[in-house]
Amino acid sequence: MKKYIPFTYKMLIPYLLLVLLTDAIIGYTSYSMLIQSRTEMAETNIRTGMEQARSNIRYQMDEIQRMSDTLFSNLAFQRALQTKGEAYDIYLAMLDKIVPEITAPLKLFGNDIRLMLYTLNDELYFVSGDNLEEPIRDSDYYILPFEDIKDSAWYKEFKDSERDNIWLQIDTDQRLGNISHIRRLVSYSGNMTVIGYVRITASLDDLFGDFSTFPVEEGITIRLIDTASSGELLYQRGSAAQSYDGNSYLSLKEPIPGTDFVIEALVPKAYLTKDAGRLQRVILTVCTISFACMAAIGYIVARLSGRKMKRIVALVRSFQDGNFQKRIRFSGNDEFVHIADAFNVMAANIQTLINSVYVQGIQKKQAELEALQAQINPHFLYNTLSTISSLANLGEAEKVTQMVQGLSRFYRLTLNQGNVFTPLENELKQVETYLDIQRVKYAGAFTVHIDVAPSILQVQVMKLILQPFVENSFKHAWFGETIAIIIKGQQIGGQIELKVIDNGIGMRPETVSRLWIGPSQTGGYGVKNVNERIKLRYGDKYGIRIASVYGGGTTVRIMLPANTEDQPALE
Repeated sequence: MKKYIPFTYKMLIPYLLLVLLTDAIIGYTSYSMLIQSRTEMAETNIRTGMEQARSNIRYQMDEIQRMSDTLFSNLAFQRALQTKGEAYDIYLAMLDKIVPEITAPLKLFGNDIRLMLYTLNDELYFVSGDNLEEPIRDSDYYILPFEDIKDSAWYKEFKDSERDNIWLQIDTDQRLGNISHIRRLVSYSGNMTVIGYVRITASLDDLFGDFSTFPVEEGITIRLIDTASSGELLYQRGSAAQSYDGNSYLSLKEPIPGTDFVIEALVPKAYLTKDAGRLQRVILTVCTISFACMAAIGYIVARLSGRKMKRIVALVRSFQDGNFQKRIRFSGNDEFVHIADAFNVMAANIQTLINSVYVQGIQKKQAELEALQAQINPHFLYNTLSTISSLANLGEAEKVTQMVQGLSRFYRLTLNQGNVFTPLENELKQVETYLDIQRVKYAGAFTVHIDVAPSILQVQVMKLILQPFVENSFKHAWFGETIAIIIKGQQIGGQIELKVIDNGIGMRPETVSRLWIGPSQTGGYGVKNVNERIKLRYGDKYGIRIASVYGGGTTVRIMLPANTEDQPALE
């Protein structure tokens, strides 16, 4: 039975679904807008930091550029670099012209840098500062011979490119996180010949400045890329791999004006949405509270509007249970009032119809049962009298006497004092009486075994439901010298199962099918008649089932109710 759900509650379901859908749409839209706003804000902050870093780098690069410009355009400095002759003169040139011009900008520059002067004048004094293999710790200068770089790969590439005044990562710069500004020094007093090279090296950490704008501890990575060298990575601060996943990172780029360098920030998508979990919980909480409030309101409305419907349903259920005495009254003048009045009129009409139709139906059913009963008794009587006549003609007086006595006992049990029901024990006695009659005829050429549970012998069953099938076994199943018949009975749950089993010739499927149509040469009235009597008396879930194999015997299964309370009282 399906679970009863009031109509008002069914109407509540689409209402709640609509509220849930609305909350979901509003929540999702709010969540998306907040995440988008948070992402845009984070992206704006990072771009602002990149612009600051660009300005800082550009400013410091310009300052370094001005240092090299000062050295490049200072004629006194150029002449000092070309000084030759006495050691004293060279010493004075170093002391008065070269070293002051180099150290002055170092003191003014805000960060620590290295200024290296590679001179072609091998008579100058060479000055070495800190170890060039170590990171820059303090601003220092170096005066080194040209021979130190003339065989290096970067110098050869620099010389062949004919480029000047450029920024590169050479020697240990990439390993130490530095970048160098390279420039030729030429003599304006001669034929613009090269008199040396200036290399100013600065730390990229110093150029980028404070990294508070770029919280690398949260996964943001800052890079400096040289676009002139096919995107060569010059510097990186952060944890992203050099070949990063574009689906996991947002790439923001900021070119440095006047250079081929580009600042790139790789921002993890998780950083952009780091507040997503908290926002999601807040929005989910708000939507849940909203849905709960709307559900409570809908439930209250459904309860108030469903009271009249509930009373109508209770009335209908009472009709279903056969109680047509109840009536219902509503005040007002709405649809429920009209429905209640219609139900009251319908109940009165049904009460009247039941009193006439039910009695007529019972009478009709009783007449059908009596007609079916009348079909069986004359049929068996005709067969038995034919046998008695044959024996009388043969002069078998003793056998005739036995058969007449058996026939008398058989019909006494069949009449059963006019009762339709009889204990199963009496039904079995009737079968045994029939078998006694057959033993006179067949002189014990058959065997019968009865196996019925004692617990069901007193169960009331319809009379004359076993004998027709035992008779069919003799009349239609017997094809050899002997036949064996088994009668079984047991209780299965709330039902009684009776079986009549023989080892006769059996039947083909089409023969079994014809048994349910009507009397025939194979089954007489037995099968169809008994089956209809059982169904008329007990209902369609009871009756006969036949299983037969041609050449292998037949089993007739009879199902009856075990509880006599389930049996209609038709007497």
